[in-house]
Amino acid sequence: MPPRGLTLTLMSRFSLAPMTTKTAVTVLGLGPMGHALASTFLTAGHPTTVWNRSPAKAGDLVARGAIRAATPADAAAASDVVVACVLDYAAAREVFAAAAPALGGRSLVHLTSGSPDSARSLADWATGHGVTYVDGAILTPTFTIGTPDAVFLFSGQEEPPAAMASLGGSTTYLGPDPGRAAAYDVALLDIFWTSVAGMTHGFAMARAENITATELAPFAKGIGSLLPLVIDNHACRVDQGRHDGDHSTIASAVAGMSHIIESADARGITVETMRAARSVALRAVEAGHGSDGLSRLTELLGPRTTGTAQR
Repeated sequence: MPPRGLTLTLMSRFSLAPMTTKTAVTVLGLGPMGHALASTFLTAGHPTTVWNRSPAKAGDLVARGAIRAATPADAAAASDVVVACVLDYAAAREVFAAAAPALGGRSLVHLTSGSPDSARSLADWATGHGVTYVDGAILTPTFTIGTPDAVFLFSGQEEPPAAMASLGGSTTYLGPDPGRAAAYDVALLDIFWTSVAGMTHGFAMARAENITATELAPFAKGIGSLLPLVIDNHACRVDQGRHDGDHSTIASAVAGMSHIIESADARGITVETMRAARSVALRAVEAGHGSDGLSRLTELLGPRTTGTAQR
């Protein structure tokens, strides 16, 4: 029989150690983002089940302890929290239809990009099948998942399950409208991809004048650093309905855009994006808003709305 002191030491080390149980999570879809999500859940200690159309994509995850399910229904049946990240909403509907018999009573966190109306329609489908639906948007690249740099938006019937905290970064719940996260997503992607399109076109313009991309890059980053100030100013003006052109005007923007188009045409560089932007600005000038600030263009592009979309 071990000495009393040793017995107490063993009891304090093993019997009194806190027991923690991680929520079981299923991940449907193992593209680059889905794979990153599943990998992060595994690293955080969640029992993780995975499914993908191409089973081979789960190989390294299975080697680390994930369970590979043969069908979406088998995968959904394995966990109370089901996370889906596939190509688009059409693919999601097909996967969810196959998993429907096992999804009832579970929390479905859908992280596929799509339109707000698609998210609302899918939420209606989920409700009809007894599924708690949370729609989400991931605003950062795959390599941020599991780090403090990850950014997630969620909306739907309830706040995201606690297991989602294992993905790291910041999480914002936007309310019960299931299309709200997707609405943020498409608006932010609009800003991002339009900016990237401008960057790629700018490099093409520079190269046509024998300026290397590396030579232009420091100045391009300087231009980019102005965007946060422009965003704050523009947002304030749009929400207040105040469009005075005290710093810059639509008419001056048209002149600048025209210089770009002229230069691009002279070098045989396609310039459809800038022509489209100038077309919107010209409409404002023709409507008598040439002396207004650029925030006026947001109103001209569509109806002014308040609050969230009604279902």
